[in-house]
Amino acid sequence: MSPTAFHVSRPTGAGTDGLDRVTLPRLLLVEDDVPVRDSLREALQEEGFRVVTAANGRDALAVLRRGPRPDAILLDLMLPVMDGWDFRQEQLRDPALSDIPVLIVTATGFSAETVRAQFGDVGLFPKPIPFLDLLAAIDRICFPSSAP
Repeated sequence: MSPTAFHVSRPTGAGTDGLDRVTLPRLLLVEDDVPVRDSLREALQEEGFRVVTAANGRDALAVLRRGPRPDAILLDLMLPVMDGWDFRQEQLRDPALSDIPVLIVTATGFSAETVRAQFGDVGLFPKPIPFLDLLAAIDRICFPSSAP
C-alpha cells in the first residue's frame, strides 16, 4: 500500500518522521492468518501506528501482560490455541487489561448483536476489512479529541 492510498487525520506532531511530539498509538493485532496479519500490520504502520502482533489469544494475553500496554486491540475471533471469544473473557477478567478497547475483525458471520452480547461495547468489522472504516474507528479510540 502506498502512503497516499489512505489518509487519516492525525494530531499535529503524530507523524512517522522520527520527530514525534506525540507518542504514536500502539495497537495489538491478534490474527492467525499470516497474509492478513502481515498486510494489515504493514498498512497500519504506514498510517503511523506502532503494531504488535499475536497469532492466537494465549500469545496475545502474554503480550499484554508483558507490556507495554496498547491503545487498542484488533481481534480476530477464529484463532487456534485460544480463540477470540476466550481471549476476550480473560481480558475482561483481568482488571489491568479489561479497559483496553477492542475492535473485532473477523470473517465469521456473527451478527453485531451476538458479538456485543458476549464482548460488550466493541467495534465489529467484517473481512474483507473496510480499511477506511477501521482507521476511523481506531482514530476515535486513539485520538478522541481530533476524530470526526
